[in-house]
Amino acid sequence: MSEAIKNRYEFVILFEVENGNPNGDPDAGNMPRIDAETGYGIVTDVCLKRKIRNYVETVKGDSKGYKIYIKDGVPLNTSDKSAYEYLGIKEEEAQKSKGEKDNQIRDFMCENFFDIRTFGAVMTTFVKAKLNCGQVRGPVQIGFARSIDPIVQQEVTITRVAITTEEDFKKKETEMGRKYIVPYALYRAEGYISANLAKNVTGFSEENLQLLWEAIINMFEHDHSAARGKMNVRELIVFKHDSEFGNTQAYKLFATITVERKDKTRPARTYADYDVRVDAEKVPGEVQCLRMI
Repeated sequence: MSEAIKNRYEFVILFEVENGNPNGDPDAGNMPRIDAETGYGIVTDVCLKRKIRNYVETVKGDSKGYKIYIKDGVPLNTSDKSAYEYLGIKEEEAQKSKGEKDNQIRDFMCENFFDIRTFGAVMTTFVKAKLNCGQVRGPVQIGFARSIDPIVQQEVTITRVAITTEEDFKKKETEMGRKYIVPYALYRAEGYISANLAKNVTGFSEENLQLLWEAIINMFEHDHSAARGKMNVRELIVFKHDSEFGNTQAYKLFATITVERKDKTRPARTYADYDVRVDAEKVPGEVQCLRMI
């Protein structure tokens, strides 16, 4: 792997959904997630990271250094065992061999799994074996996305001609169903990248960083479905500090980005209904603002 990144970053993602459910809530019948007090829509960090993982797996496959640790159909312990096998450590011996083995296993997992190198992970097998490497804190962190305006959760009744059972087929010709959509919403998510954690823990590199930007920009391009409707990333705004520990506080940089509906007398239905601005004068000279889209 190439050298770890040397600069701290913050970034803002703006993405839209049209006639779809961006992130269903299983505790509410899979309706779009919402802040009950304000009516603003929510998309979890876990959902966004899943899209990034899926993109990397799509373009990189099983290439060395780009495996995905948290993926469908593969138990975490199966991936954990690959480290034991590679380093010749028996699981029952793990508790006795700490310190040096901790670092060896951690380095192996970070080197081989892109999402561990990026987001970190809690690796259950290692935690149970009381190894410190079981918990790896990743340099890239993404918060919950929140809609710019309160959303409308719309319930749409649908019919289908494919009857489930032969018994039901004798009684009826169609079955009823429901799906939940948001007619339109623009969401904003904020993220952080620590050069210090990249250098001292996972080895997250400039090459990995470019792949992360690519994955964020394209995270919905290979993940379309009828349930999610039309989803697109419309903006990726990146703040690059000229030092490892940064030159100003993150919230001050995030505050330079404003997103407002142009006509507040009617609901937004396209991205063109919003005005996105970056107040460049409030960005310190030691911080570079990059609009990636």
